[in-house]
Amino acid sequence: MAFDNIVLLGGARTAFGDFGKSLRDVALSMMGAHVARATIRRSGVSASEIDHLVFGLVGVVDHDGPFISRKVALDAGLPIESSALTVTRACGSGTQSIVSAAEQIASGHSQIAIAAGGESFSRVPYVSRAMRYGAVRGPVTMEDGLDAIYRCPFSKALMGDTAEELAHRFGYRREAMDDWGFMSQQRAQAAIESGFLARQIEPIDVPDGRKGTRSFAIDEYPRFNLTREKLATLKPAFKADGTVTGGSSSGVTDGAAALVVARVDSLPVGALPEARLVDYAVAGVPPEIMGAGPVPAIAKLLRQNGLTVADIDYFEINEAFAVVNLHAEAQLGISREKTNLYGGGISIGHPPGATGIRMTITAMHHLADTRGRYGVISMCLGSGMGMAVLIENLIR
Repeated sequence: MAFDNIVLLGGARTAFGDFGKSLRDVALSMMGAHVARATIRRSGVSASEIDHLVFGLVGVVDHDGPFISRKVALDAGLPIESSALTVTRACGSGTQSIVSAAEQIASGHSQIAIAAGGESFSRVPYVSRAMRYGAVRGPVTMEDGLDAIYRCPFSKALMGDTAEELAHRFGYRREAMDDWGFMSQQRAQAAIESGFLARQIEPIDVPDGRKGTRSFAIDEYPRFNLTREKLATLKPAFKADGTVTGGSSSGVTDGAAALVVARVDSLPVGALPEARLVDYAVAGVPPEIMGAGPVPAIAKLLRQNGLTVADIDYFEINEAFAVVNLHAEAQLGISREKTNLYGGGISIGHPPGATGIRMTITAMHHLADTRGRYGVISMCLGSGMGMAVLIENLIR
């Protein structure tokens, strides 16, 4: 369904931390509450006026993981009477938090909500399936909890293997993937150096050994001054004779992000809507080529709203793997000159609960800066789907 008079504002996120580095000792609920408070402050809405919070994630960690939406809501200062919802839609979990908040508003069950999400992949535990009822004898296997997140639920293949399959079926070459990965790193570095990304980041204090704490405010995963020649030397990451490398794959990262989602006539005086949430679409694809998902999702979204690719001023398409973007470019005719201009999953990183929100904030800021009208945010979803959201700029 198309949404009516539902707007977005106040976006904020943490800097994204590289796996096992700056954010590894910060609980996900702490990150979530931190960005929710920043979002409230930036939006001009009082916490007491917010009646709902939706939190998206794929990795449940820490003791409060099953209840994280409620924990984040109350820690961020929302009223005890407010409600909370936790959602999961694979790599679109952050995007789904926006959509679910909007659906609550559209159905009359909420007026002003926070859409938030994040991941603490560095804190995902190892598990032993043999220990609950007691191992009888012999060694006990410990399984990496992240392994389940990165495997197809049908074939058990790694998501990188599905990227290899997409490249094989459609003939995308490694050189083209490396070119995209290199471009992503260059764009992220430029966006950091220009201050564009700093606008969306809310610095957070992180543990710093004997020094106590330090402020963490710059994305940790981008590889500054990476050369195209260096990318060419990387070995395939998933198949010995494959084409997908670490340089053309998204980074395993930690982080959280949030936005205010509201009915425009419910906002207090002084709160400035930045974009309108127009519509969304989800479409299925074969799980073994899940990276094809953005193509039918974007096509469906545009069809629902009587638009074409040419009508869209800016695209954010998640760089789960470079082949995902190459496929969208080839199949839909989307120019890379209006896609992911500030880096993406390959350079900034990809914590699924936060990624869709990060991309939406980026699209909002780009449209406001350039006075463009429409933006599309899209991603592939493990298990074989694609998701796409349409926003309209209100800052002109």
